[in-house]
Amino acid sequence: MSRTVIRTDRGPRAIGPYSQAVVSDGWVYVSGQIPLDPATGRMVDGGITEQTERVLANLTGILEAAGSSASRVLRATVYLVDMGDFEAMNAVYARYFSSDPPARVCVAVAALPRGARVEIDAVARTG
Repeated sequence: MSRTVIRTDRGPRAIGPYSQAVVSDGWVYVSGQIPLDPATGRMVDGGITEQTERVLANLTGILEAAGSSASRVLRATVYLVDMGDFEAMNAVYARYFSSDPPARVCVAVAALPRGARVEIDAVARTG
């Protein structure tokens, strides 16, 4: 089994003992991304729209560093602190996955790291 850890400044550094992503045998497993600015390591200002935009920009940057793209995502999981944010999150999400979107799960959670309102992880193919 091949295994390559992805480290890129196109997404925030891991805030714990995990990798931004791991590539193995043509698959990319991207860790959950929260709305941290990769340049500063700080949470972005704003509400769910701004946070979702930053999360998906981070996710896309990491996918591209791994030799993949948003169009190659097969499954994503969205974690929301408030399901009342679903519609606004979905509007941003739809811009990143506008054609043939991946399978997806969206769940409500009690809390996310650093007070984030949204976190998204993904599994994609390389190439």
